[in-house]
Amino acid sequence: MNKNVSLTSEFSHKPVSQRYLIWKRFTRHRLGVIGGAIMLFMITIFAFAEFVAPYEYLVPHADTPYVPPMITRLHWDGISPYVYGMKRIQATVEYQGRVLPLPGVFNYEDDLDKKFYLGLFVPGEEYKLMGSFKGNIHLFGLTGTENLTSREKKFVKFFPLGTDQTGRDLFSQILVGGRITLGLAPMVILVSFLVGTFVGGFSGYLGGGWDTFIQRITEIFMSLPRLALILTISGLLATLINVPPMVRFWSIVGLLSLIGWAPLSRVVRGQFLALREHEFTQAARALGASNWRIIFRQIMPNIMSYLVVAATLAIPDIIILESILSFLGYGIQNPLMSWGYLLNAFQGQGFLTHMQFHPWLLIPAFFIVISVLALNFLGDALRDAYDPFNVTSGAAE
Repeated sequence: MNKNVSLTSEFSHKPVSQRYLIWKRFTRHRLGVIGGAIMLFMITIFAFAEFVAPYEYLVPHADTPYVPPMITRLHWDGISPYVYGMKRIQATVEYQGRVLPLPGVFNYEDDLDKKFYLGLFVPGEEYKLMGSFKGNIHLFGLTGTENLTSREKKFVKFFPLGTDQTGRDLFSQILVGGRITLGLAPMVILVSFLVGTFVGGFSGYLGGGWDTFIQRITEIFMSLPRLALILTISGLLATLINVPPMVRFWSIVGLLSLIGWAPLSRVVRGQFLALREHEFTQAARALGASNWRIIFRQIMPNIMSYLVVAATLAIPDIIILESILSFLGYGIQNPLMSWGYLLNAFQGQGFLTHMQFHPWLLIPAFFIVISVLALNFLGDALRDAYDPFNVTSGAAE
């Protein structure tokens, strides 16, 4: 009887794959799981930004500049949310006993005579989803505005996160800007990692004179001051007239890739130097395998886990660099949108004014912080999951 129990216990544990062990280690990292869920949610809504956004992000609403976030003015009637119409009032300040108007600063009050409910899948401004598919149905919007005159509609709006100086909806701009900010980083990673892996692998595998020559070139690129170089070249591009926005976009991708491949190349070189002398590599060479087969079938699979983790941890750095460029006016330009570009309004003497009267214009910075933190948590979780010395695998479960 004891023998049968022993046999049953012995064969009750099935062998598990390496992918399963990696997944179990990843799910044990709670912050990493939360970061991955946040990034998945953000990527989803940014992919369908035009549908989720209540308004077209480039359309100004000249009669409603600097509207504060209307989430704070959202009311509830049972389970149905609604907002009132707006009344625009010139902001004033008392100075030496006199009440003086503040140019360009308005206050908004609720027009209690006009009440409008929020609905789902509401017709609104036309858009092109991902630049290709036309539509006019938005995820949410105000209902019951069909019979209003054009003047009345100007003050019947729902701006969840407020508006900027031209009356453009900040929420819609953040959604579209997130697509550029989070989309640019993977492109930079793809280019820089392809170049860095090729150069570093070529140098480490061949060794000798080729290795010495390539490493001297790599050191030249690593010695370049990254931010100063980017600002200089971006500044030169900014002086050119009629530069298409997409040309500027791809120039930023090229610049960030130019400064990103060299550090990775050094690490990949070290990996190749170590792996080319391993027993499995020597065995493949003894069996007559070609150099290309050894590289792509023996060495590359063993460094893929490092490349995945390194890419995840490098994306936040690229997001911050792009945001700095756009904030300083050398990055993304209209009609493209990014979170750094939205913060460009805080440059110069307008910073204190915006902080005092329009603090909601800093909301894009909150999204930068959240995305960078989420990606760092995700990168830490992937690093632990791919660590071969991490014995906490949960396989016994």
